[in-house]
Amino acid sequence: MAMRVVRNLDLERYAGRWYEIACFPSTFQPKTGTNTRATYTLNPDGTVGVLNETWTDGRRGHIQGTAWRADPANDEAKLKVRFFVPPFLPVFPVTGDYWVLHIDDDYQYALIGQPSRKYLWILCRQPRMDEAVYNELVERAKEEGYDVSKLRKTAHPEPPPESEESPKDGGMWWLKSLFGK
Repeated sequence: MAMRVVRNLDLERYAGRWYEIACFPSTFQPKTGTNTRATYTLNPDGTVGVLNETWTDGRRGHIQGTAWRADPANDEAKLKVRFFVPPFLPVFPVTGDYWVLHIDDDYQYALIGQPSRKYLWILCRQPRMDEAVYNELVERAKEEGYDVSKLRKTAHPEPPPESEESPKDGGMWWLKSLFGK
């Protein structure tokens, strides 16, 4: 079954801070991470700077990457994203699919997936989302063939600092996540 993706995504409107409301657990995110967020910055060359952050035990873990349209001639919101790992010694490029499956007219919440249906994210401009909106996005994910029983809500107990001033974990979250921590 082919997935429906957003058409004519306005990357300028999409740029900015997004909070992870829920996701499928993955090996590249800490299991106990809270206040997880992504910040997208439009670059002059049309690519998008990506900063993913999460907090574990009061320490900030982060990874930076770059996203771009998979096919610039196509109007579908199918992006590629590349990170270099491990984040504390960026050596190995890892590239993945980032497909915007749904976004509201005001660019306040989004459903992100990829073709294998192994990864799924529900994002919002605020750290909390209306339950009715959340349920609509879960239903949309089901329609696209995702096993939504794997969704895990992301805790946002207290807002993290706006800047990068919090203690850093030195990339240890990435190593811990490899071992299921």
